[in-house]
Amino acid sequence: MNSKSETDEASRGSEASSSNNSSTPSNSKNQPPVGLCAGSGSNNPHIMKRAAARQLIERYFYQLLDGCGNPNCDNKYCASSGEARNLTPNEAAAEAIKLFYKEARLCDTLPNKVPRTEASTCDSSASATCTNSNVKGKSSVESKQSDSASCSVSPADNKKDKPETSHNLTHEDKENVIYDNGSTLTEERIYELCDECLQTKNPEPLIRALGEAFTQPTILSKCFQRKIIERDSGNKGEKKSDKESEAMCSSSDPDKDVDSVMGPGLDVASCQRALQYLTKVPSEYYSSAFVIALTTLAENIEIDLRITKNLSMDDIVYCFVIAFEVPDLGCSDYLEIALPAMCHAAQHLSVKAQAKLARLWGQHCKESLRHILETIQQLITLRVISTNYSRTFQVQDDDSVTMATKLMKIVYYANMLAGVMEPSSLREEPVVIASQLDPLGDALDHLYPLSSIKSFKEAQQEDPLAIELDVNVLDVRKPYLPFEEFYNEPLSDTIEMDIDLANCKTEVANGRKFSFLKYPFVLTAATKSLGLYYENRIRMFSERRVSLLHAVVGAAPPMPFLRLKVRRSHLIDDALVELEMIAMERALDLKKQLVVEFEGEQGVDEGGVSKEFFQLVVEQIFNADYGMFTHRADSQTVWFNPTSFETEAQFTLIGIVLGLAIYNNIILAVNFPMVVYRKLMGRKGSFEDLADWNLTLYNGLKDMLNYTGSDLEEVYYQTFRICYTDVFGSNIFHDLKENGDDIFVTQDNKQEFVELYADFLLNKSVETQFKAFRRGFAMVTDESQLGTLFRPEEVEMLVCGSKNFDFNELEKSTEYDGGYTPDSQTIKDFWSIVHSLSLEDKRKLLQFTTGSDRVPVGGLSHLKLVIARNGPDCDRLPAAHTCFNVLLLPEYDSKEKLQDRLMKAISYSKGFGLL
Repeated sequence: MNSKSETDEASRGSEASSSNNSSTPSNSKNQPPVGLCAGSGSNNPHIMKRAAARQLIERYFYQLLDGCGNPNCDNKYCASSGEARNLTPNEAAAEAIKLFYKEARLCDTLPNKVPRTEASTCDSSASATCTNSNVKGKSSVESKQSDSASCSVSPADNKKDKPETSHNLTHEDKENVIYDNGSTLTEERIYELCDECLQTKNPEPLIRALGEAFTQPTILSKCFQRKIIERDSGNKGEKKSDKESEAMCSSSDPDKDVDSVMGPGLDVASCQRALQYLTKVPSEYYSSAFVIALTTLAENIEIDLRITKNLSMDDIVYCFVIAFEVPDLGCSDYLEIALPAMCHAAQHLSVKAQAKLARLWGQHCKESLRHILETIQQLITLRVISTNYSRTFQVQDDDSVTMATKLMKIVYYANMLAGVMEPSSLREEPVVIASQLDPLGDALDHLYPLSSIKSFKEAQQEDPLAIELDVNVLDVRKPYLPFEEFYNEPLSDTIEMDIDLANCKTEVANGRKFSFLKYPFVLTAATKSLGLYYENRIRMFSERRVSLLHAVVGAAPPMPFLRLKVRRSHLIDDALVELEMIAMERALDLKKQLVVEFEGEQGVDEGGVSKEFFQLVVEQIFNADYGMFTHRADSQTVWFNPTSFETEAQFTLIGIVLGLAIYNNIILAVNFPMVVYRKLMGRKGSFEDLADWNLTLYNGLKDMLNYTGSDLEEVYYQTFRICYTDVFGSNIFHDLKENGDDIFVTQDNKQEFVELYADFLLNKSVETQFKAFRRGFAMVTDESQLGTLFRPEEVEMLVCGSKNFDFNELEKSTEYDGGYTPDSQTIKDFWSIVHSLSLEDKRKLLQFTTGSDRVPVGGLSHLKLVIARNGPDCDRLPAAHTCFNVLLLPEYDSKEKLQDRLMKAISYSKGFGLL
């Protein structure tokens, strides 16, 4: 730095120190920042806030350790009062941060911020004769040794002696101050280079500086670091002792972002401001140079991670943070060359380094997450749409796509950390299903390992990064970015799911194959449901083969399918009795392919009969008259009846029915609130879940939480005894705490009341019924990837289908047979009629043609309807093969006749008979 800049900096530093004599936190927070050069944006409120916060925390730190020196002090946060307990430096640092956030009291007189020694204080009357301990080129340690009686100069003296003090820092001190020297970049340096480039139209100095910094990890990791030189009223230019600095920087409050206000390391905010300022310069000036620099940087990082290992984990992580703060370069070379190289280097990060990167992105780079995600998505999309994949070269073999997906996983976890998280204590206890012995089946699995889903599940482990971060998608109440933004539809449409599933099994065995099923956040729900479908079909085939081999050796009669024979008039009784028998005798039979037969009807089940069976079961079993579930009119949802007379076995069988529907790829008309799916996946209900279940109650409790008046007890007059009604309308009272009717809700305990209320309604009151229901569900789905592939919102879509009734998509995806084409007049009339139908009639049409009135996952474009010509004009009604989604449509001679016959057909379509 030139001397003028140093003088200006010294002047500002001494002014900051003078203002530090304020006795209250509120005054101290308005102090100007320290360590900024002239013209560097010293009025930036974020920098001022950090600097003031740092000074306040240090004042609390010394107050806790040394006290104020007043023997009559009555401040419980001061060591001189006698009330404060003895603290180690680490404990004092952590406590100081907590006191800062609660704006605790500060004493009027504080000890000087110098390395503490036995003689660190002196009489104030002798201040005029004291000498500066840092003059004549001595370090702080040397000064203490040579003159233990010396003390710091006054603020007025400091202002005069600052330039000399700055030049007499030790070599270790100078390494901790980021000056404008050589290749290391600072925010101020970027400002100067950009301004110079804009004024002179000469980008060479800017390009040279960026190239020198961004090609070498050792240089880039030292860029944009925090300034930790302290300019206090008692010690101008003197760095704190290493032990104290380390104690304060390593301490953290679990609820606060300590690193944002103090401590060495990367100053993310400064880096973001600097690189954002770079966008003022036309990108064509530096984009090509940046691409080359980032490519070289990635190569050097990979070399260090794999071979030399010279850099620390923090330095490597800082390089990635800075590199991904680079603004949009606006050139294809970045997506085609530099970004793939960075992704390739990132795959060599250790799990701990990935976790640190995720935390930094999640805590300090929230505003950058969307830019980082969009950049990675652009790379994947560009590669997918520009590459001709084949059965010999799959997308799983494309390193650019797979490496980008691995890096996106770090962004995915960072996005969760940046969002609203709930405590892990709300996890449901895991359901344990006792494994049943099947020696013959186990022998087959040994001979044919590809058919073993069991071995695949047992080898499946939780993501190591999730374990390191201690984060689970179920704990995320609201991510910073919607999870849907991580879907990549071109990639999802390109993946051959049968190959990806095989890779997933192979990856479990030897770790060599890449499978996108290991990175489910990038896949759409429709694509993942296809993977689940293939997995379930493999399991069905395996069970069918085992059953046939049992029959060959005489061990049991052949039962290759799960057969249910039921009467329409006694549907629930017949179905639940048969399922109960199967679950008791051999629960593994539930994993066979379901075949349903209605007694007295000629329908052969190729899928369509099962669809109608499930629809009829759902209609009856969720009927309020049945008594197992209650209905909420406001939310149009069903909930477990806490006072139901049905046994646990009945709820277990309902869970089996729901699991069988997913297992057999059948969509149900079930209207559970989202909390049911969260609980099925292993997460207890909490207060926020009330919004889906009972919005009126949720809003009332929310108003109570937001009420700040001191008369809450009189306004709400609510105790810890609550009242709810059973199915007969009778009132039932429950105490949330012992003697709850004697405990009124106040400002102090209202949060506890709300949490206990929600926990009772969503968990405890239906604990028996839900545990049985969840157990039945797990009996069918426990060995599938349902829990690892799908979030609760996706499971709801898997059960209930999509809510988007876009019949334009259905028209585009429909195929024609028997002589019909899209230009046939009958087909044109048909779609004209369909588009004019009400939503209810459209549901009836879906029910008639496919056996279900629900939209499949992914929308109607995934339905694959076939319309076949069924002869010339006649008086017959249209018919359908629901097993194959085929509509048999005669070629009626008028639109009116077509509409009349079609409406009659869809209105009276239950039952089976000969066509």
